[in-house]
This record gives sequence, C-alpha cells and structure tokens, in this order.
Amino acid sequence: MPVIGTDPRVTTSPAKPPGTKWELRTFLELGALPTAVPCARLHARQVLWEWHLDALSDATELLVSELVTNAVQASAGLTGSRRAGRWVPGMPPVRLWLASDREQILIQVWDASDRHPVPQHPGLNAESGRGLLLVESLSADWGSYPPDRSSGKVVWALIVPG
Repeated sequence: MPVIGTDPRVTTSPAKPPGTKWELRTFLELGALPTAVPCARLHARQVLWEWHLDALSDATELLVSELVTNAVQASAGLTGSRRAGRWVPGMPPVRLWLASDREQILIQVWDASDRHPVPQHPGLNAESGRGLLLVESLSADWGSYPPDRSSGKVVWALIVPG
C-alpha cells in the first residue's frame, strides 16, 4: 500500500531506483500552529529511533522542522481546503508522512496552499528565506507536487546515508 499522498514520480529519484518499496511508513496530522513544529520533530526522532535509523535522525529532524514550519506559514489565513474532492471548511491541518526502505528516508509534508516553494537568495542580513537552501543542502533530492483531488501541495525531501 503506497503512502497516502506519495507522488509515484518521487520513486524515480536518482537516489531511489524505480520499483523499490517504502517498507516503513508513518503519518501525523497536526493543527497549522507554531506548536506543530516541535511535535513533528519529536515524532520524526522517535520514529527513526524505532526504525533503527538514528544515523539519519539529525538531518531528518532539521528537514521536518523546516518543511512543517513552511507549511504552517503557508496555511496562515486559509479558511478551508479540498481533500479527496470534498471541501472541508476551517483552518486546514498540516500533514506529515515519513517513509523508509530501511536505508533512506522520504519526508512529505502537505499544506492547503497552492503556492509551491521557490528557493530565495536572501541578503546577508535577511532574517528569513534560507529554509529551502537548507532543504536543498541536506537532502539528496526534493521537490513538490499537487496531490490528486485535493488542494494544496506536498513538499518532499529524500535523505540518504552519508
């Protein structure tokens, strides 16, 4: 059974040969609030410990923090979302999926905003705008895609050993 929200194109990443399955999966749905970030980070740490992938924990936690932070910010002011073709009123949640083949970690984060992430090149004194540069430097690959029959986007990052 594929991870909900997984784009089949993700498995064609150079770091992930086609046909390889994500044996291990977890899902967490959080309110689009600042407190979602530490909850998601703790969830990632505990899951990777359970999966015996502690060596990837630091990079995974940083990327989960960054992607969930971006999702919370993207959700600010939204009053509803579409899921599985149905309109859902109210502040949309943020959804986190982690998957692994016991060597690599795939992080996916959904938010209800249709605006896809665009890396910025902030000035030296800028206080924000470096998050996607961090994602790019810590992951083997990353991207985003619109989910089927739902609003928003899924931003994903692939973490490999070494």
